[in-house]
Amino acid sequence: MGLWSFVKPTANRHPVLACLLMSALALAVSGCGGGSDNADTIPPVATPPVVTPPAPTPPEETPPPEETPPAGELPEPALETAPSADVKPLPKPGGPSLPPPPTELRLSAAYDKSAAAPAVIAPSASSSGDENGNNTADKAIDGDLTSRWESAWGDDVADADSAWLQFDFGAKTAIGYIKLYWENAYAEEYAIYISDDAENWYQLRYIAGAQGGTEEFFNLNIDARYVRLQGIKRHTQYGYSLFEVEFKAPGSDNSMPLLDTSYVPYPLSGSGRQPLPAPAEPVESVRFTLADGTLVTRFGMVGRSRHARERGEEWNEIGFGLNETIDAQGNPADKGPGAHLNFIANYFKNRTWGVEFIDNSNVAGVTAPRIIVNQYYQQAQKGGGHSFVRRFDEPNVTGFGWMSPGDLLDDSTYLSDGAPCPVVQKPANAVLLNPNSGYNGVIGANDGCSVVFDTYPGHRALSTNADGVLVPNGNNVAARVLKKGDVIEFTGSFFSTREAMDAIGDNGAFRYYTNELTYVMGQGLRPWYGVQPRLMNEPLPDSTLQGGLGSVSYDYADNASFIFQQPHNNIGMQNIQRFMEGRRWLHTNLWSGEHNEDGNDRNDAGRYLQGPRFNQSSCFNCHISNGRSVAPTVINQRLDTMAIRVGATGTDTNGNYLPHPIYGQAVQMNARSATTGAVQNWGNAAVVAGFTSKNVQLADGTVVELRKPEIAFEGPTPEVYSVRSAQPLIGMGLLEAIDDETILARVRTSPDADGVLGTANYAYDPETGGVRLGRYGWKAGKVSLRHQVANAALLDMSVTSSIYPNRDCLAGAAHCDAASGTEPGLPDEALQLMTEYLHLLAVPAQRSLVSGYPKGVSPMAYLDVEPAKIAQGEQVFKAIRCNACHVSEVQTSARSAFDEVRNQTIRPYTDMLLHDMGEELADNFAEGLAGGNMWRTPALWGIGYTKYVAAGTPVGYLHDSRARTLTEAILWHGGEAEVIKNRFVNLATEEREALLAFLGSL
Repeated sequence: MGLWSFVKPTANRHPVLACLLMSALALAVSGCGGGSDNADTIPPVATPPVVTPPAPTPPEETPPPEETPPAGELPEPALETAPSADVKPLPKPGGPSLPPPPTELRLSAAYDKSAAAPAVIAPSASSSGDENGNNTADKAIDGDLTSRWESAWGDDVADADSAWLQFDFGAKTAIGYIKLYWENAYAEEYAIYISDDAENWYQLRYIAGAQGGTEEFFNLNIDARYVRLQGIKRHTQYGYSLFEVEFKAPGSDNSMPLLDTSYVPYPLSGSGRQPLPAPAEPVESVRFTLADGTLVTRFGMVGRSRHARERGEEWNEIGFGLNETIDAQGNPADKGPGAHLNFIANYFKNRTWGVEFIDNSNVAGVTAPRIIVNQYYQQAQKGGGHSFVRRFDEPNVTGFGWMSPGDLLDDSTYLSDGAPCPVVQKPANAVLLNPNSGYNGVIGANDGCSVVFDTYPGHRALSTNADGVLVPNGNNVAARVLKKGDVIEFTGSFFSTREAMDAIGDNGAFRYYTNELTYVMGQGLRPWYGVQPRLMNEPLPDSTLQGGLGSVSYDYADNASFIFQQPHNNIGMQNIQRFMEGRRWLHTNLWSGEHNEDGNDRNDAGRYLQGPRFNQSSCFNCHISNGRSVAPTVINQRLDTMAIRVGATGTDTNGNYLPHPIYGQAVQMNARSATTGAVQNWGNAAVVAGFTSKNVQLADGTVVELRKPEIAFEGPTPEVYSVRSAQPLIGMGLLEAIDDETILARVRTSPDADGVLGTANYAYDPETGGVRLGRYGWKAGKVSLRHQVANAALLDMSVTSSIYPNRDCLAGAAHCDAASGTEPGLPDEALQLMTEYLHLLAVPAQRSLVSGYPKGVSPMAYLDVEPAKIAQGEQVFKAIRCNACHVSEVQTSARSAFDEVRNQTIRPYTDMLLHDMGEELADNFAEGLAGGNMWRTPALWGIGYTKYVAAGTPVGYLHDSRARTLTEAILWHGGEAEVIKNRFVNLATEEREALLAFLGSL
């Protein structure tokens, strides 16, 4: 079939819809171009001004005349909203902060809490001021739920937010429980103070983001005369209003029991080390070559809401439509993100499919190569939906639009009603489904729904006009046969029907867009970026591919908050479904089963798995958008998105601590009722008590403040503890694919000239008991992704698994086996899917190239780069020897189960080893061979995206997120990095800024 010429866009919001539907007819979907909401407003381009056009050359073939195809009738894909990380509000900046209670106000360890707690009556109550003579302080303890205390809030009250209500028990009194009955005028933020003399007060609990209603406080364990409720922030304009306050003594129903602790084993050394198992064949082949040289590439796709170049603002070339990327003064403008990298509703349910390219351009003697395209859906589809080659010759095509859809082998699969393309079973690894047959003479084609692409389309030649815009100059470039090395953009679409979706029991949408990929004839898929004209796709050079061939392409949809959530660019067509199902589990609340993104079915298999005390209920709530946890930024902030590892005094022969007798191996700061599921406050939180700081002066006179959070515990302070932030999840499968020997080859027995050593850590595999090389965690204490997932589920979310079958595992190894009892936890299938998801989670490509934005269009901040400065910064990075630990290039092995991560050249900027980072970064908490001052080198890939991924959530750097900037992070380095850190201090301003630009590009 021949190619159709440019078709003017219709007045639809996304005229490309009709054109994608028409791809079955081999139409030129250039008519889908334009970046305007109202395509009728796009000016014509028949006679654009041209500056010095080349001499006209008669074309070998003139594109056919313009024709108007029929419009499609499938509905537009739904625009899905971005998920919420569900981060609780931070405390009020500058709010009051008091020290925790001293020992004399804590309950004696000898106090008998074996019986249920009796009520305790407060003899008297007073306040900072009552609003009137009826609603007085004593009404809060009169036993009447119809009377209430109301704090003063009138115009004559200077600071109504700081009102307080105080209770006097007459003498030191043991208190274990408080219950508050709020009226609608409740405190959003408040503190509970205690005192023995009503002069010296101590902070027992601090509550931010309260919801009012009935609030309970357990496990108080205090022995004091006075208790005060100190208001910080009102929910309404009225005063605080409490119906009643009840107290109980400590007892078995409100106090935490002591744990029967035992040591968690760590090996003394790597003696007897066993490497991780290495399957001979991957679970799915993503690229292979047939005997005759035919290249077969298989990849997975998922439904998307919009196209890859549709950002939140309309953008067009100068003189060719609306450009909302700049304001009236020419400054960058941002109206919000697009919707290309986010995830559609029920993305895990029948919304992925596989695509197969059969490319014969490497076959000897082939002079007119072609690509045969087969697609493998989970439900019947309408034919068509493929498009190749960006419509680069048309200035109206900015956000979307393609030039050639290829040749659908049976046009009736598009033209007929319904969804005539049946489900085709996915082929086995390394073989074609139809190696010796095909459809209508096309060997390898599955059926009439397959497409052949064999012609690089004819198009209009371009020259710059007076505005510097590349526009048609009146000449044409003839269509030609494909050749090796041709760069092809490919996109597909999901064209099902209501009836076909209903037939598989799916009541969701039946029309989606999908990813846009770059394919190089004879080579395969490549991550891409946009070049002139109009962000035309171009393969990224190898030097930018931090995550190998699976690196995430540049994002032109302003979806940076999703950049850490993408599968490998070359993910397999079956692995894409594994990825999406695993993602669902990471986004599942493991108590309610609800997904953190709207519109997704509840995960019933994920309900009620969580224990009564935990930090967060989903992985995503600590790893914000798959990135870092919330950094300590304000006093009184709860650190429940971070991990607080704890231990008791005394170690075993391997230097391992006993778990803490109350907390176990980690502090779990949130709680709910084991019977009703209602949220409760058990007082286990670690909070920011303050900050200590010091100044460092750089060689050019710049003064940098280094700030470290001080931590306080609502409960007893552990003898040893370590504050650890959640790390980005990207690239973890690539790191597991590095073989042991590659990592161990960098271990040194004596320091180099700069003092850099490098030590491996080892840990027991909890499933086999074998000693393995440590790879994950801040001290390399986890041996595999499976180990990491199961351990985080237990310690951070109080969720068991077949690896940790009961919550006694929190107290050590003695009862951590199925013989000691099992509790409902992650099904093995879920643990496997979560692990597979992390194996397949991709790393963004380095942003070191200038994108070919149209004239007048403002680039997004994270793509607005200076290549020369970045290149200079990379040289500085090497010159001062940051790469002594942050190793820039590593080769993965073939030991992974996933083809996507096998034999890849990656740039993680880590050696995976432990290093002494000096006393200022030490936490005095040991794990195996990792002493308190030793930390595993964190990977730097993706670090420049930190603030964009966080999208306003405060995040930081280093193990406890103390560093607010990369400069601060570097200046905290000591120990083995002291010499290198000092070189950074002494850099010239230009060199330092170049180094930071380089890090920002990663």
